[in-house]
Amino acid sequence: MDGILQRTKGDKVIWTIVVFLSLVSLLAVYSATGSLAYREQGGHTEYYLFKQLSVLVMGLLIIYFAHRVNYTVYSRAAQIGFIISIPLLIYTLAFGSNLNEASRWIRLPVINLTFQTSDVAKLAIFMYVSRQLSKRQHVITDFKKGFLPIIIPVGIVCVLIMPANMSTALLLGASCMLLCFIGRVPVKYLLSMIGAGVGLILLMFVFAKITGIKMRTETWAKRIEHFTNNEDSETPYQVQQANIAIAGGGLLGKGPGNSTQRNFLPHAYSDYIYATIIEEYGIFGAFLILMAYMLLLLRSIRIFRQCPYAFGAFLAVGLSVTLVIQALTNMAVNVGLFPVTGVTLPLVSMGGSSVIFTSFAIGIILSVSRNVDELEGKRIEQERIAKVMEQQNMQTA
Repeated sequence: MDGILQRTKGDKVIWTIVVFLSLVSLLAVYSATGSLAYREQGGHTEYYLFKQLSVLVMGLLIIYFAHRVNYTVYSRAAQIGFIISIPLLIYTLAFGSNLNEASRWIRLPVINLTFQTSDVAKLAIFMYVSRQLSKRQHVITDFKKGFLPIIIPVGIVCVLIMPANMSTALLLGASCMLLCFIGRVPVKYLLSMIGAGVGLILLMFVFAKITGIKMRTETWAKRIEHFTNNEDSETPYQVQQANIAIAGGGLLGKGPGNSTQRNFLPHAYSDYIYATIIEEYGIFGAFLILMAYMLLLLRSIRIFRQCPYAFGAFLAVGLSVTLVIQALTNMAVNVGLFPVTGVTLPLVSMGGSSVIFTSFAIGIILSVSRNVDELEGKRIEQERIAKVMEQQNMQTA
């Protein structure tokens, strides 16, 4: 055990955040799934707690082993990951498991494991974009040589995700645009791509209207209509229950395990786990969760500024940005600031593939951090040796 702790490197604050969010996840998932487990597992109320615990332990192991790998290896793996993600997304659209009229999941044979292919694609595309940004800094202002080779893969992935999961596609596109902005891509190019994205969404609505093909456009339109408080629309049931949970939380909440809306709130253990946390731990607990993600972003920006190599810098800030944007979106949906989406709270919501790929992303960030710390340690050691030699030379003279 001591050997593992000694080999655990990287930003200690990020490690602390990971442990904190994992503990919050166990408490929140156990509270939110107690009644569900009792009904579905024959009275075994701890079923989902142990399931989430096993997933989180696996996530911690993934973080550990991922952070031990030199981050330059991920540059070589980025292209392979991107190439693999394309057929996976196509297969998911054609043969994936349906949830709320959307094909988001595929089931692996033999081991009978399901996972969201969009999680694979998100991780792959961020590594790929980071690689391309680092390699094309000298031509980044050139539209054909610098911008198109970066943005075309992003567009392909977003288009393949969009029919089944619009919110994930939009968040992925926005995160990539932000990473490109950090990578000195001209703003006029980014604005043109935003315009193209809006135009594509409008074309999908028109195409679905004309052909009658179901592309979840009706679901998207209803969610936007409900969010804008149209007089003819009724507030969605999950939004009503989330509002009740938040109102009942107050400043300090009802206490761990004392949520009442967990029995009425759909997906209280995943999409709406933040509302459950607010009810039990109040505004104070919600603020701590928010600060944890913001601190993760700040520490990653620190790694970005200290990393001497472009790929590592873009990788750290890009992966942290997408995790934090996803977290902020989930929180905004829970408190009624965004329309309803299927976005989960990273490392907190109950899940398998989302926790695993989130852990892999954090492991990569810590890999960059470990490399930065080692380089800084070598620099300090070299300065110390140089100072000692200088003192010895002065004494000899």
